[in-house]
Amino acid sequence: MSQPREHWGTRAGFILAAVGSMIGLGDIWRFPYEAYAHGGGAFLIPYLVALLTAGIPLLIMEFSLGHRSRGSAPAAFRSLHRAATPIGWWQVAVCFVIAIYYAVIIAWAVRYLGFSISLQWGGDPETFLFDEFLNVAETPGGISETNTGVMWPLIGVWVITLAILALGVRRGIEAANKIFVPTLIVLFSILVVRALFLEGAWTGLEALFRPDWSAILRADVWLAAYVQVFFSLSVGFGIMITYASYLRRRADMTGSALVAAFSNSAFEILAGIGVFAALGFIAVSSGVPVRYAADQGIGLTFVAFPKIISTLPAGAHLFGAAFFVSLVLAGLTSLISIVQVVVAAVQDRTDMRRVPAVLTVGGVIATVSVLLFPTDQGLYYLDVMDHFINQYGVAAASLASIVVVAWLLRRLSTLRDHANLTSALRVGRAWTILLAVVTPVVLGWLSVESVITELTEPYGGYPAGFVAALGWGVAGTALALGVLVSLVPWRERETAFIDYRREG
Repeated sequence: MSQPREHWGTRAGFILAAVGSMIGLGDIWRFPYEAYAHGGGAFLIPYLVALLTAGIPLLIMEFSLGHRSRGSAPAAFRSLHRAATPIGWWQVAVCFVIAIYYAVIIAWAVRYLGFSISLQWGGDPETFLFDEFLNVAETPGGISETNTGVMWPLIGVWVITLAILALGVRRGIEAANKIFVPTLIVLFSILVVRALFLEGAWTGLEALFRPDWSAILRADVWLAAYVQVFFSLSVGFGIMITYASYLRRRADMTGSALVAAFSNSAFEILAGIGVFAALGFIAVSSGVPVRYAADQGIGLTFVAFPKIISTLPAGAHLFGAAFFVSLVLAGLTSLISIVQVVVAAVQDRTDMRRVPAVLTVGGVIATVSVLLFPTDQGLYYLDVMDHFINQYGVAAASLASIVVVAWLLRRLSTLRDHANLTSALRVGRAWTILLAVVTPVVLGWLSVESVITELTEPYGGYPAGFVAALGWGVAGTALALGVLVSLVPWRERETAFIDYRREG
């Protein structure tokens, strides 16, 4: 007998969970640099256009798909047509891959929370990160040693994540996000206020927001805006489908999508202000232009910010602790949502209860994560896998889902009607056109550009065999697993699909 499906306790709880998934490490370390590198203040125009023409329409589609089917990503696509099931399992496989490396970045932040108390990175944070802390091997290849300084906090991250998931949707995920998300926003707001009063803060903000209006005419700027929106809204890999499947009957799809999307965008802008105010401080202190201090990704978080923390005139320890606590919270809320996609799919497929499903799925993901990433090769694995699974997993799966739903199955009208059943703000023909035309064109353009770049400039200068195995191999395996798992016969009652119109 199938288990009754869980529900969010409140609409606010669902929105906080969705926002928690969206607000991840990329909001802090990716958006500010993308805006700075693509026109400064002028970048906000293509970013807003991308949000309104692609990001929010796709988010509404995923909310409607999950809510209508009341199932995980595979079950949701299967409710449209059996042939669409591989897309759902492809998204599950992508989440599996992302989860195994995403957790290790949170573990690094946990360690840096401790390091910030005594400013343990010293005067050369870059050498400390790569040589002393991560002990990165000189060249990518076979694993030669395990880094226990990363392994133990990584195990702790997985224990917390799986404990929250085991408690369920309402008592676990919703309760955790009601604490984590407001705490994250308050902490980061305090950091931003502190950064604004640093010497040179306005120099950094001027560098970020000074508009280069000519950038709006460049194709690469528009592409960067769409890429940022797709990846920051957690669309394309089953998270929002899964979360929406736990909504109650009379849930507002459109309103919830708008609130979640604009909340995420507001945090991204807040992060940009805080990051560049701090970078302006380090630029003025060092006597260099902001462009030499600006960075993204690991370099921003674990090299540039420790430099900033070390040179603060007062409160360095508290500033450092608050920053890395914010990173941990942002990472945990996203990791929980990523793993939940896999757990929900296994539950729907096997009718397994939540705790056994969490322990089984989470145990496998955590084991792979702990074996691969707290090693001298961990950084190389993370870099290559993250690049390829995002470009040829998340983006490609998003493109496939839209093409199949909009063009092959022609079910956008079905999802539009479902969204309009319970939403205060109705979507119309414009929504259909945006999803059927604008979004697939942009994603297709992104995919073609990425492949051309990959073939002409081998990623990161890594050996071809390493990139083939950890990059193309992992991304291709995720797609292959999606197809293969979908071929396994489902049990008779494969989804909990409910037609709300028949229910009245």
